[in-house]
Amino acid sequence: MKVEVKSKKGLRTILSVIVDKKNVQIKMNERLKELQKEVALKGFRPGKVPPEVIKSQFGKSIYGEVVDKILRETTTRAIDEKKLKVAGQPKIDLKQFGEGKDLNYELQIDCLPNVNLKSFDKFKATSYKVKIENKLIEEKLKEIANQNKQFEEKNEKAINGDQVTFDYSATVDGSKFDGSEGKGVQLELGKDLFLKGFDKQLIGVKKNETKTLDATLPSNHPKKELANKKTKFECKILNVKKPITSKIDDKFAKLLGAKDVKDLKSLIEKQISSQYSQALNSITKKEILDQIEKNHQVDLPQNLIDQEIVIMTRNLKPEEKEKHKSNNEKLAKSRIKLGLLLNEYGEKNNLKVSDEEVRNEIQKQIKGMPGQEKLVLEYYQKNPSASQSLKGSLYEEKIIDLIKSKINVVTKEINAKEAEKIIADFNKPNIDTGNSKTTSPVKNKSKIKKNSKK
Repeated sequence: MKVEVKSKKGLRTILSVIVDKKNVQIKMNERLKELQKEVALKGFRPGKVPPEVIKSQFGKSIYGEVVDKILRETTTRAIDEKKLKVAGQPKIDLKQFGEGKDLNYELQIDCLPNVNLKSFDKFKATSYKVKIENKLIEEKLKEIANQNKQFEEKNEKAINGDQVTFDYSATVDGSKFDGSEGKGVQLELGKDLFLKGFDKQLIGVKKNETKTLDATLPSNHPKKELANKKTKFECKILNVKKPITSKIDDKFAKLLGAKDVKDLKSLIEKQISSQYSQALNSITKKEILDQIEKNHQVDLPQNLIDQEIVIMTRNLKPEEKEKHKSNNEKLAKSRIKLGLLLNEYGEKNNLKVSDEEVRNEIQKQIKGMPGQEKLVLEYYQKNPSASQSLKGSLYEEKIIDLIKSKINVVTKEINAKEAEKIIADFNKPNIDTGNSKTTSPVKNKSKIKKNSKK
């Protein structure tokens, strides 16, 4: 094999590769011998078909198969020989091929740039430590109590806010349908979580009463023929319960998995603090990344930019892609540039993420989603790319943590109100894209839920 650099312009290199016709013929003969054991033709015993007969019948397809294999092998060797760092998939342009001829092709390669890191010593960043006031903890505690309110049976008619339990049998045009029966359905009247207008018709019902309700099935019903269909529901009322205010005591705390009220308040404080930390850490990270990007000049391979834009915009409509074309290209360049810089820093400092660290992070996620452990585990088992993506995130986290340890990071103590303002300012929609960047913890629903134990 003969490899020459035909041209080199910027990050693009074109190699000329020639594979001697003798080597092509050797590969061709080897493949014919392999096929001799597999091919069965009329008039020949199994394994005894002459190679020339196989060639006469399947020559073109065999040659194509052999050339394809040679291209895969020789492109890798050519790149290694010239010690090129490839960015993306190289392009092959066949110049000469055919039996009895040298295989001659050109290899167009976009290379990764040489990254020269500057010192980070003069970089500055602000980290935040949030003091969680008792008032906020008490507010969250009341919110949790309201989310986990109890109900007790009543003999009066149902009113808004009551919980009604019922069995139903439904029909469309007098006929049953798949999913037309339900047992032990519970609705908290006023939330309108079943079908539009359904709750209002249950106001006034009593235990053991049967009532027929009219409703319209949703437009997004799984069965298209049932979408927007008027439906009659015959409901047997099993019981009516009224809400009672949850008493916030040790018993209530234990129902939520805490030891007592003091422990529950501590868990709430940790949860709020963790949510703020996650949002504020994103701001600190952005501050560091902005300085890294601003202080470095890196040539970027166009094919990587194009690939990144495709990934970023795959869920956008054509008109949205065109509208934000300039901004998307700018964002793609920023991502690739930072990726190259961070990776170089990680390699220079010999940072790695082990499989064990990935497994530990998956376990951490599993523990953080009670009741959905199996779903989380199956997601990573069925999606190897998700584990790889997680590994990439952990790698980036390690790099950022190392950078933080080397630069001047000032810790600023703030209260929740100040944290909210910082997050809100950071989250102001981008004029070009309308995207927000991180989430306010107080706008998140509390993750503390009642245990399923009775």
